Amino acid sequence: MTIDLLEGLNPKQREAVETIEGPLLIIAGPGSGKTRVITHRIAYLVRVVGVSPYRIAAVTFTNKAAREMRQRLAPMVGPAMEHLTVGTFHAFCANMLRREGRHIGLDSSFVIYDDSDQMSLMKRTMSELDIDAKQIAPRAILSRISGAKSQLLTSEGLAMQTGSYFDEIVVRAYEHYDALLEQSDAVDFDDLLLKTYFLLDKVPEVAQKYQERYVHLMIDEFQDTNVVQYAIARQLARNYLNLCAVGDPDQSIYTWRNADIRNILSFQDDYPKAKIIALEENYRSTQTILDAAGSLISANTQRVEKSLWTSNGRGVPIVVSEGYNEQEEAKLVVKEIQRLARREGYKLGEIAVMYRVNAQSRALEESCLRYGIPYQVVGGMKFYQRQEVKDITAYLKLIANPKDDVALARVINVPTRGIGQRTVDELSRIARDTETSMFGALEKIAQGEQLEGNALASLFAPRSLRALEDFHRLMKGLAEERGKLDLAELIEQTVERTGYKRHLLDQTDRGEERLENLDEFKSSARDFIHLGINDALTAFLESVSLVADVDSLEEKADAITLITLHQAKGLEYRAVFMVGMEEGLLPHMRSIDSGDPGELEEERRLCYVGVTRAKERLYLLRAFRRGFRGGSEPTTPSRFLLDIPQVLIEAPPKAEPRQKKASAAWSSSGDGAAEKPGAMEPTRRRVTRGRPREAEPVVAHFVAGDKVKHATFGEGIVVDCKPIRDDFEVTVAFTDGAGIKRLMLGFAPLEKLG
Repeated sequence: MTIDLLEGLNPKQREAVETIEGPLLIIAGPGSGKTRVITHRIAYLVRVVGVSPYRIAAVTFTNKAAREMRQRLAPMVGPAMEHLTVGTFHAFCANMLRREGRHIGLDSSFVIYDDSDQMSLMKRTMSELDIDAKQIAPRAILSRISGAKSQLLTSEGLAMQTGSYFDEIVVRAYEHYDALLEQSDAVDFDDLLLKTYFLLDKVPEVAQKYQERYVHLMIDEFQDTNVVQYAIARQLARNYLNLCAVGDPDQSIYTWRNADIRNILSFQDDYPKAKIIALEENYRSTQTILDAAGSLISANTQRVEKSLWTSNGRGVPIVVSEGYNEQEEAKLVVKEIQRLARREGYKLGEIAVMYRVNAQSRALEESCLRYGIPYQVVGGMKFYQRQEVKDITAYLKLIANPKDDVALARVINVPTRGIGQRTVDELSRIARDTETSMFGALEKIAQGEQLEGNALASLFAPRSLRALEDFHRLMKGLAEERGKLDLAELIEQTVERTGYKRHLLDQTDRGEERLENLDEFKSSARDFIHLGINDALTAFLESVSLVADVDSLEEKADAITLITLHQAKGLEYRAVFMVGMEEGLLPHMRSIDSGDPGELEEERRLCYVGVTRAKERLYLLRAFRRGFRGGSEPTTPSRFLLDIPQVLIEAPPKAEPRQKKASAAWSSSGDGAAEKPGAMEPTRRRVTRGRPREAEPVVAHFVAGDKVKHATFGEGIVVDCKPIRDDFEVTVAFTDGAGIKRLMLGFAPLEKLG
């Protein structure tokens, strides 16, 4: 019985399975078989130790992970499976509240409000409190309330910490919002956790019941727990102290979801007698990839030291490559994917392309379509199907063709203008009765025309009429701009004048990300400017329609995966391409500008997660120039490239004469097959790499006020110079129109003037 459960486990895995008494922290490196350890440990407790399955609980964070855990356990424990508590943290808490919520005034039939429900309730809250949603975004208040609940703060507790007008507004809204939830017998997702904690904390008989029941409690992905989740775990494990936490601080990437890395880092402080076992043998990747990951993450301070190793062999070197712009970067990726599939026997489903922000998928999607590579976008819609992109596209369609009723119906009240559905329905009726388009009906209303002896304007309430007239003037004005602006400028004016930019910026959770998508959308339009003012818009809209009509590709079993680094956690692929390895993307500019070392460490962990998804081949790419806000700017290589030892990277091919304008072959191809240059193909800069670790350290001889010259940006004045590990970050205000740039001195040497 014991032998078959332990068979195939390595010594550390076996030790973790057989350690059943007292607190246990399992530091599970990527690809180290943590799910196998958790499931075998549960089966060991049931089948060997004889613990009743009723007295074991295992919680994780996603339905997918919980489902996989149950599927693995079922054949090992048989009928005992139905008595085990295995599920997500939120499901665990919901079940407890259904059974015991009456003790804290919660009806067992409570409903759970999802995100859209919460938004509706918050809008109602703000309306009843006379809080202007135009001044303070409902999403901003909801986000602050969610953060408070994750920190065990009620509205009264938050009131004691208020320090600004916004905080005071949040406290008022929090109190009223919770009252409306209670009135509706409803809870939101944060309440599932917070109310469970208060149930255990305030009702001793309930706490004792569950503390006695759960002799063993296991928590997966422990680095992703927030304050309230850890507090619940400590409550439940109080009697027996058999709390098994499994996680990896190096993979903590969800601070923006209120995850607190301190939970796993301070576990031994909270449980001084805890045993710590590090799972360091990796079953996924080659040693080259693991060495790169280890070197990368070693620069972080908030971590538990471990050294990953594998029996998989050294594998092939890592490829670091550079395209001239994001289109060439995407072309490099697609061409190498074609080579892997054709000559190395890779299936497309074994390949992933990862990026920091969703907007980066646009160039990749277009390249896949151009070269006939099936793809799927994980965790989100395809670029041109995203809400913000479709909204602005609808505005552009209406500018190009005012008879497009579908486009008008989509945007007439986006952003909100006070044009309700009843008004839209009446406008549609008038259009039908007068045999014209909805915009044509707006024209008739504006011109004072009558229908059956009644002025069309009289069919609407004064407020609705004013809103319709304003929308009509807005669209007429934008249509007039079409003949004056190029396509990129027209898109920019549309985003600004419709109020859509402000609409996005008011959304604190994803507003900036959506604005980045629109910046990328504007960049894609630049390819059509050369067609001239009249033809550019028509050609662009046609191309967008063709790109959007590829939904069936997502259903193909063999397709490459396009995925953000955040979404890639928990997945693995034979070949991984990480694009956008540039300062401002990875690490993201927000983390750089924040000045918080903790945010930069999280960006490094995000990079580490991406690297460790690769099983056999890893490609790190960047663009020398990247589209930004409709333009194109030179980039600086990511500081994370500096952390990968040169010995792990494929040596670059010899530089080709610039006049040949040949497309650089992948340094990993090994077959000498370089693509013949096309007539329109620009010259590509050679591969850019970090300095070898053996290199002499960069010496900074700049101070604020120094005049300097850069080969690309021209002349400028040094604003700041500060050390970054074995390099220096120099901030320069360039005087030739390039603006303020942050440059890593090792990558972008500057010449001092004067």
